[in-house]
Amino acid sequence: MNDYAVAGSQRWLQLSIDKHRAIIDRAFQGALDLSTNDSIEWVSPLLADQFKEYRDMEALRRLGVQSLSHRKLNDFWPNRGPVWDALARTTSGELIFVEAKAHIAEAASPGTKARPLSLELIQRSLAEARRFYAPKATAEWSGTFYQYANRLAHHYLFRKLNQLPSHLVFLYFINASDVNGPSSELEWQGATQLLHAALGLTPGKLPDGVHEVFLDVRLLK
Repeated sequence: MNDYAVAGSQRWLQLSIDKHRAIIDRAFQGALDLSTNDSIEWVSPLLADQFKEYRDMEALRRLGVQSLSHRKLNDFWPNRGPVWDALARTTSGELIFVEAKAHIAEAASPGTKARPLSLELIQRSLAEARRFYAPKATAEWSGTFYQYANRLAHHYLFRKLNQLPSHLVFLYFINASDVNGPSSELEWQGATQLLHAALGLTPGKLPDGVHEVFLDVRLLK
């Protein structure tokens, strides 16, 4: 028996990778502008691994990265950092970190609940990432939209500070009626524009190596 998640982005992502890999691969290849000869190997979530999701150095090791040579993860972020919804690598060596959503309310995450020592490191790294992505911004990235912000911060750590060929993909499912999700790409774009404005990001322009993929769940049934 396939123990897929009951509903939402977790379910649709599991189904995409386990049963409809050609569909999700095609969407990612287009968004990342990959060669059609550059195939994608999904590392998680996998049925054979009970759809386990990974975080911290274990996520990097799953992608073949044994260490970070320029800025160590524990110098940038405390233990128990973001859990990645999916991880993949391409035959050319590109690394893909995925955050998936099926309804807009998921994007409005609460602020961090980290304890004081961890909070100090988190806020310092978020501020560093914000200065890189949005030099003129003054928004507090540890508040509303913290989840989006901490994914961006890790992308900054991987791609900018450690020069990894990494990509951060925000995967937005369309027509996920099981969770009353948006029925169009335009609805998602409206929500993400608001999110970007709140964080002080440049309107209409994703940072280098950051991508948006929109996938209609009707293709996955």
